[in-house]
Amino acid sequence: MTTVMVAKFQIGDVVKHRIHPFRGVVFDVDPIFANSEEWLMSIPEDVRPRREQPFYHLLAENAQTTYVAYVSEQNLLTDDNGDPVRHPEVDEYFTGIEDGRYVRRDLPIN
Repeated sequence: MTTVMVAKFQIGDVVKHRIHPFRGVVFDVDPIFANSEEWLMSIPEDVRPRREQPFYHLLAENAQTTYVAYVSEQNLLTDDNGDPVRHPEVDEYFTGIEDGRYVRRDLPIN
């Protein structure tokens, strides 16, 4: 029997990392871990996330820079400070913010 995971966060949600000082907007969700084994094993074992949970692709930012992050659900919290995410690709994925959530832009199907 396969367990179906329901993602806590949705595309457009603004989140922050539970431990590290960065935040971002969700632009994609993997229902379970879908990155490389090498990536997972590069995380120290004592803080390595479980595979069997949703993982989120974020347009992320910290005090110094912007980047794309891949983060497990167990390490994310809702970020409700109301500040926009300053990542330069936000406008490629979203049309703006409504009620604290980014509104997904209709993307062409390739």
